[in-house]
Amino acid sequence: MENKYTNHPSKSVYHDRCVAFLNISEKIRYVGIINRFGRTLSGKLRKNVKPLLSPEKARDERFIESMRQQLRNSFESSIGKTVFSITKNEFVTLVLVPSKTNDGVLYYVTVDKDVSLDEANDIINKIIEIDG
Repeated sequence: MENKYTNHPSKSVYHDRCVAFLNISEKIRYVGIINRFGRTLSGKLRKNVKPLLSPEKARDERFIESMRQQLRNSFESSIGKTVFSITKNEFVTLVLVPSKTNDGVLYYVTVDKDVSLDEANDIINKIIEIDG
């Protein structure tokens, strides 16, 4: 069901998508679906995982990532659309995948620090496949 105010699917659709993404791999720590302003539309933390960021810092982090994506969008006519981006940190790896089916929606996924780039690529491909 669409939300008549935002032209985005309802919260339950986003929740179901988070669960589907989380089930891709035990290495996924967190899945968030965020809008172009970094606001969380839905999010789910893997069971028994302790968040690395406070709620305030997590909000700021998602805002920064959404703004980075907006900046990337300004280069689309020259280099093409972003398929995904990966940020490898010391304690966690962040994967950001723009939705192909919902304009302005980003899939914000954190994975365990020991995930190889090949494993991250497999996770990304499955996210893209589920997104449709």
